Amino acid sequence: MDQDTFLTTLYVMIDDFCQSHGFKVNHRPGPTASLSCSEGVTLAVFGQWAQFPSERAFYRYAACQLRPAFPTLPDREQFNRLQRHYRNVIVAFSLSLVDQMQAHRCLYEVLDSSGIPTRDAKRRGTGWLAGQADIGWSNRIGWYEGFHVLTSITPTGVITGFGFASGSCNDHRLAETFFAARKLPSSPLPSVGTPAEARLCGR
Repeated sequence: MDQDTFLTTLYVMIDDFCQSHGFKVNHRPGPTASLSCSEGVTLAVFGQWAQFPSERAFYRYAACQLRPAFPTLPDREQFNRLQRHYRNVIVAFSLSLVDQMQAHRCLYEVLDSSGIPTRDAKRRGTGWLAGQADIGWSNRIGWYEGFHVLTSITPTGVITGFGFASGSCNDHRLAETFFAARKLPSSPLPSVGTPAEARLCGR
């Protein structure tokens, strides 16, 4: 599938989802957002699908290549704020895809963790995520400042849930919280999703 067809298909899927789940209305105080909920979520998901090296790189691409499809694309800082504002919608849509693909019909899932840097670990000061992101170690990237992300994945590669903590958070502690949240009927951390029909093991 070419990129334009994929982007159009993705937008239609997300717009249908937003309408059917009541996410169409802008609940933020003040002026209406420059991007609708459907547009903001589409760009957020597309940015991850195409595996851009950074948010800055994706925004440069969107500003140059996707402007005809999203003429009201705001500046980068506003766009980042919109993505954070639509976080719950992004999570809900992601979990709905898991249900549509019936990905839980598998014998097991695996847990995988990764470090996500948010700024240069050698920079002075606390940064704009003080109290949330901090210094951690990753076998892939070494010492970094950012978040520790945990994902549950099926044998076919479908991500069925995820959670994150500060970079210094221990693997076992993060996994314990992940498992505990999955057991709750109405989890305060919906991004963790629900387990496979059989067992869930770590790696």
